[in-house]
Amino acid sequence: CAGALLARAGFANVAENEWPPEAGENFVYEITKADAEWKTILDDMQYKVLRHEATERSFPHPLLLENRAGTFHCAGCDLPVYSSETKYKSGTGWPSFWDNIDDAVRTKEDNSFFSTRTEVHCRRCGGHFGHIFDDGPEPTGLRHCLNGAALTFKAVEA
Repeated sequence: CAGALLARAGFANVAENEWPPEAGENFVYEITKADAEWKTILDDMQYKVLRHEATERSFPHPLLLENRAGTFHCAGCDLPVYSSETKYKSGTGWPSFWDNIDDAVRTKEDNSFFSTRTEVHCRRCGGHFGHIFDDGPEPTGLRHCLNGAALTFKAVEA
């Protein structure tokens, strides 16, 4: 269940960290743009994934093979969201991480495809990254299975 996954991910209060907040709350993302503006700054796949929760095909994205030290950022707003130190080879065909950078992501329940999953989104712009599953490695036991199109990478400069 989403609550157990969130607790294992280090979220102290599930309701406080669910994304987006419950209907009726006055909430504004730190970065907001009209749909037409998102279309001008994102390529077609980034737009579909980040703004409409699409899923890219497995395996072809170059970030799947990115192994340098550095940080993965939201492709929509450039927020640092995942460290290369938590990336691992899951064999799924999508970039996978066992943890996110503190306070970088939010989650919400996804009941599509006849199951309940946990979606993961950028906490600053609301962009959709992918899903969190409970079949990852220690220390968290989680697999943040992400669309490469939702991310950019900045290598550590030597």
